[in-house]
Amino acid sequence: MYEHVPVMLSEVMTQLQVKPGSLVIDGTLGGGGYTLALAHAVGNKGKVLSIDLDDLALKNAKEILGAKKIKNVQLVKDNFKNIKEVVEEAFGQGVKVDGIVVDLGLSSAQLADEKRGFSFQGDRPLDMAFGEDGLDTVKIINFYPLTELTRIFREYGEEKFAYQIAKKIVSFRREKKISDTKELRELIVSSVPGRFRHQAIHPATRVFQALRMETNQELSALKQFLPSALDLLAPRGRLVVVSFHSGEDRIVKNFFRDHGRDELLVLTKKPLVPTPTEIQVNPRSRSAKLRAASKR
Repeated sequence: MYEHVPVMLSEVMTQLQVKPGSLVIDGTLGGGGYTLALAHAVGNKGKVLSIDLDDLALKNAKEILGAKKIKNVQLVKDNFKNIKEVVEEAFGQGVKVDGIVVDLGLSSAQLADEKRGFSFQGDRPLDMAFGEDGLDTVKIINFYPLTELTRIFREYGEEKFAYQIAKKIVSFRREKKISDTKELRELIVSSVPGRFRHQAIHPATRVFQALRMETNQELSALKQFLPSALDLLAPRGRLVVVSFHSGEDRIVKNFFRDHGRDELLVLTKKPLVPTPTEIQVNPRSRSAKLRAASKR
């Protein structure tokens, strides 16, 4: 059993303004940090519905909830893009909720999972799927054409050496299948000019992020999620999104802008970011951006 340090928890709770008796959705359960705080805030008369595709996250949350004797949380295995169907199945059609939060990052436990390859550390299977409906990361690396690998490294990873890395991968895989994180990490490092190999951010960081996002079709899922979340909110219900990638943040910003006149009141003209103290305590929070809106 593990407990995750939730990113920007204080800011999330301030923006959600959850009250006792509220019905709230945690669309990305992860390590359970938001869910536990929400369960306390809504009280015995409220309800928290928490969604995740990852069996590791669901099993851990179940253990924590049992140990803490928390009974106002319902766990559901699904993709947050299906939030409307999940809520309707749990509570019936036409039900509106008071708040929805999603954290689009990884939990520390997922990064540490030796059975999957979310982290470039160690020597692990090259599997970055959150659940059964993800793509096969090994197939992406071994069968995507040069142009497509370059595109996802550039768009999802914002990697300046996207073409060089993709070209090295394509050349290597002609001789040998790439199937573990160590092999891929070494290929990436060897593709990057020497002076860029020892910077604060490891050369493999952005490529691994890009592969995870492609494997799980994360930008597509976010685009499907947002209109469903808006439809589910009760009047004055709040939506909070914590993102870690410029592409994700852009999708949320544009959605809030496009619906800001008639349907949403945007609460964050500019995204909120972690405090220097939080970044010092939890360095993984450094790229987080929080946007919030209230339904009119």
